[in-house]
Amino acid sequence: MGNDTKYIFVTGGVLSSLGKGLASASIGALLESRGLSVTIQKLDPYINVDPGTMNPFQHGEVFVTDDGSETDLDLGHYERFTSIKMGQDNNFTTGKIYYSVISKERRGDYLGGTVQVIPHITDEIKNDIKLVSDSVDVVIVEIGGTIGDIESLPFLEAIRQFKTDVGKENVIYIHLTLVPYIATAGEVKTKPTQHSVKELRSIGIQPDILLCRTDRFLSKEIKAKIALFCNVGVDAVITALDVESIYEVPLIFHNEGLDDKIIELLNIWTRAPRLEAWKDLVKRIKSLKHSVKIAIVGKYTNLTESYKSLNEALYHGGFSNDCKVNLFFVDSENINADNCKEVLSDVDGILVPGGFGTRGIEGKILAAQYARVNKIPYFGICLGMQLAVIEFARNVAGMTSAHSSEFDEKTTFPVIYLMLSWYDEKTKAIQKRDISSEKGGTMRLGTYPCILEEGTLAHKAYGTYEISERHRHRYEFNNEFKEILEEKGLIISGTSPSKDLVEIVEIKEHPWFLGCQFHPEFKSRPMQTHPLFQSFIGAALKKKLE
Repeated sequence: MGNDTKYIFVTGGVLSSLGKGLASASIGALLESRGLSVTIQKLDPYINVDPGTMNPFQHGEVFVTDDGSETDLDLGHYERFTSIKMGQDNNFTTGKIYYSVISKERRGDYLGGTVQVIPHITDEIKNDIKLVSDSVDVVIVEIGGTIGDIESLPFLEAIRQFKTDVGKENVIYIHLTLVPYIATAGEVKTKPTQHSVKELRSIGIQPDILLCRTDRFLSKEIKAKIALFCNVGVDAVITALDVESIYEVPLIFHNEGLDDKIIELLNIWTRAPRLEAWKDLVKRIKSLKHSVKIAIVGKYTNLTESYKSLNEALYHGGFSNDCKVNLFFVDSENINADNCKEVLSDVDGILVPGGFGTRGIEGKILAAQYARVNKIPYFGICLGMQLAVIEFARNVAGMTSAHSSEFDEKTTFPVIYLMLSWYDEKTKAIQKRDISSEKGGTMRLGTYPCILEEGTLAHKAYGTYEISERHRHRYEFNNEFKEILEEKGLIISGTSPSKDLVEIVEIKEHPWFLGCQFHPEFKSRPMQTHPLFQSFIGAALKKKLE
């Protein structure tokens, strides 16, 4: 741990979903714009060891990092707003921390001593924070949950102690709260913020900066009132305004003086911020000329958090095509042969995302068929690719009962199946697995290389022959059916270097039809759109303008 590393702890009060993740990401963006090196860590109070097995309805999407860690969706915000590459040390949960402490206790590391929350759990938390501290100027640590939750107490105690451990000049606490506008009274109310700060101070943490989430800029009077009751400087009360686009947040914070205040409190010297790229981006977002309607056919469609990175990647595809992307969520369980045309008739593109489980599978297959037959741009991601292969096998290659062995173990044409052995480019060894391997263990997780075929849609989009993308899936394309499917017009445009694994498929004589086994959305950035999203939205716009 560098002696001069500075720490910013971000907590949230009043209620959840106020945007701590975006706030932390925006602070990271502002500090990077000043030339500082930054990393961000998320500490989650839930007891699951990681979000990999959690229902997306409850906790939003699972964000996969290069090293194959299944992490919280906030890590996606961190990567989209900064140049940081996230990994397993950027996300810790209560489950992961207790698991580690209990393992040490079982091994006898504590020499038979009584293992307690303080100091053992809190020490473990502090050590985990130090894991990401090397070689960066500032570590931003976001504490999940809301002040007052019983689960987050050990984390708050750990960050309280941290100030004493590393010196008070090296730590600041930023607290995000809600300042609601009560229409009947015609005024904003500061009481929730006062209560939240009081709660925080009762456990020994005095916030240095308050981010006040609100739908209007706070007046000088209101800021002075909050400052007085919460024991902070008036210039440390920052309006965290509701904005049209999340990419405005860093600029709002900067205009409110947040980065200046952070630099002052941490006593760091930096250059002036360079925010031109952010300003250009926001200007572009606010003046998009065209628009397209993209259908997302999935089963978590009533909750946008379930597809956070995907939605953002689609918006990015729009930014680079001067085009607003309107998302139309379709529950695949409600699609059948009779209404498919009616549901999808006015969309400019169809996307079938990744997912697990059998619900709504036939509806997704119908969506892929509709896109193929009617020449509508189609993008299949992970499961969306597999279902496009099944649809093609059934309706073009004559294998009417084709399926994935995930959904039908007895199918005579398992075009998608659990591959029992393949050459792993990471370990440079043959990987083996079977149906009884533990759930997480059978997954292909993290980045894998892929070689593209010349002249294909994928090759044109990427403009290169070798790519590396992040995966999170269990079943694979069955090479036994490769020849017959290719004969019928399926193009295999991307494979692993060993050719064992099919990564991208396309079809002939279609304006834009592509399925990929990986999750490209995890690598898309607002200022660097992922090539496949740029190409897909471009094709959708072309179709609309024809």
